[in-house]
Amino acid sequence: MTTIATNPIEKRTENRSSATIRFAGDSGDGMQLAGSQFTNTSALFGNDVSTLPEFPAEIRAPAGTLAGVSGFQINFSSEDIFTPGDRVDALIAMNPAALKTNLRDLVEGGILIVNSDEFNIANLAKAKYPTNPLETDELSRYQVYAVPIATHTVEAVKDLGLSAKEAERCKNIYSLGLVYWLYDRPLEATINWIKSKFAKNDQIAQANIRALQAGFHFGETAEIFPVRFRIERAKLPTGKYRNITGNQATAMGLITASRLCGKPIVYASYPITPASDILHQLSHYKHFDVKTIQAEDEIAAVCMAIGASFTGAIGVTASAGPGIALKQEAVGLGVMTELPLIIIDVQRAGPSTGMPTKPEQTDLWQAMLGRNGECPVAVVAAASPSDCFQTAIDAVRIAVQYMTPVFVLSDGFTGNSAEPWRIPKAADFAPFPVIHPADPTVFQPYARDERGVRPWAIPGTPGLEHRIGGIEKADITGNISYDPENHQHMVNLRAAKIDNIAREIPPQDVYGDASGDVLLVSWGGTFGAVRTACDTARKRGQRVSHMHMRWLNPFPSNVGDVLKRFKHVVICELNMGQLQLLIRGRFLINAHGLHKVQGRPFMVSEVLAKVDEVSRG
Repeated sequence: MTTIATNPIEKRTENRSSATIRFAGDSGDGMQLAGSQFTNTSALFGNDVSTLPEFPAEIRAPAGTLAGVSGFQINFSSEDIFTPGDRVDALIAMNPAALKTNLRDLVEGGILIVNSDEFNIANLAKAKYPTNPLETDELSRYQVYAVPIATHTVEAVKDLGLSAKEAERCKNIYSLGLVYWLYDRPLEATINWIKSKFAKNDQIAQANIRALQAGFHFGETAEIFPVRFRIERAKLPTGKYRNITGNQATAMGLITASRLCGKPIVYASYPITPASDILHQLSHYKHFDVKTIQAEDEIAAVCMAIGASFTGAIGVTASAGPGIALKQEAVGLGVMTELPLIIIDVQRAGPSTGMPTKPEQTDLWQAMLGRNGECPVAVVAAASPSDCFQTAIDAVRIAVQYMTPVFVLSDGFTGNSAEPWRIPKAADFAPFPVIHPADPTVFQPYARDERGVRPWAIPGTPGLEHRIGGIEKADITGNISYDPENHQHMVNLRAAKIDNIAREIPPQDVYGDASGDVLLVSWGGTFGAVRTACDTARKRGQRVSHMHMRWLNPFPSNVGDVLKRFKHVVICELNMGQLQLLIRGRFLINAHGLHKVQGRPFMVSEVLAKVDEVSRG
């Protein structure tokens, strides 16, 4: 039987360099809010932070069921970190379903706090527990603290006149207060947030503040917790920081890019998980010449973006994998018309509807090859939530300088996760102003500069009338052409233009030694786990280096040379080998693959196991 301490104990504080915790409960329990507040408080405290929100795939699964569990994981540290953590040191489970779906990730001896009020016959049955795990030896490997969180919450707010349902809704804030005590976090930031959030409803504000304080004070006064933990501030570079998610950073990067090139943003999209938040973010920035459109469908959205680019704006659209599939014919139109277009793919697990709230990297082939005809586009992938900012800027710069569609690949993990971001200074960015042609005496719509780029003429400019559309154009004049030799020529020119982008991107760098036994290759959101694994392997004395690829089309010009300097190459990606096939085909090397399609990011231990496997071979 699980034992829970009840005798008076002497509390102590233990210093640690990092900790990973997870809030888990029903989708209506407010776990995302509790996790976000813990993240913000830890970031303000000065820790380095990395998060992993997990949402149920169904819009509203039945309460208490396994399908309805929502979670939020936070890794916070006094050192630089790159992942939300492999396994958790503390799990806060608000019901039996949350316990069952998350217990596998709790380290042996880890802290398990459960809301004992929810462990009744009905909820145990929904979670498919034949017996109450709190009354057996099933949890004996963990430090179990059964706390009647709902009861304590209702007691804390009982004189505020709330209904029973309203009072119990504060239980997520009670659990947050308890975990704040456990990890020596201050309450002030969350109290200020509550006051601001519920400024027009003082009754609800006071209830949440009382619940927060009650949870904190229970940890302080209850004679069941033998130790609390302290994670000191991280030694981050000096500067002004804010906590940021990948989708927020993408929106800010787009706005920054529009100011750097002097063109407005027109963002057209159709709501889809996990890309919708970019639309929500951008809709608040009309004063920065940002126009947002919620289109009636995916095809309309991308066509609106192309139309905006034709008129001289930066046309942007975004979706996840299913929506990108619908946009692809219009992306081909963007290639044929040679207009700047940004297509953001916040990837999710597929195929078809797949697992809408879970991340994968399974759209690389779709971005590079998923259109009819010879239809090359530029492809760049963000490495982390904060890197989405610079990735968006780079994508816009390449799109306008090379008059081409550019795919930006993110994913559900990168887009929804959060980390501290040092806010850059405006002076750190070089403008890339757009110059439109105006002289009709020299204008030719498909004449090209030294990079192979045609001019971007604004409709209505006197004397610059020209044909544009999806039918093949004659070189120079842009007249409609069905000539076979001209078609071959134009296909070659469009391909060469994309290849020329390699001139604008930096050479591929390598973390670690320039040559060695194992080169770990990653792209997109796998960066953190692979970098951490590389560091761990090197500390163990293994000759392991890391090459993280941001530019996937074109590849940086030196990628082939880098690959040939290592005995083994392991390509780590959340798919079944998409970059692996491209690397093998392009450079004719026997690259190994580390593949995972479980709707979850890599764990560092999985990458290390692959390093050991290929090293033995």
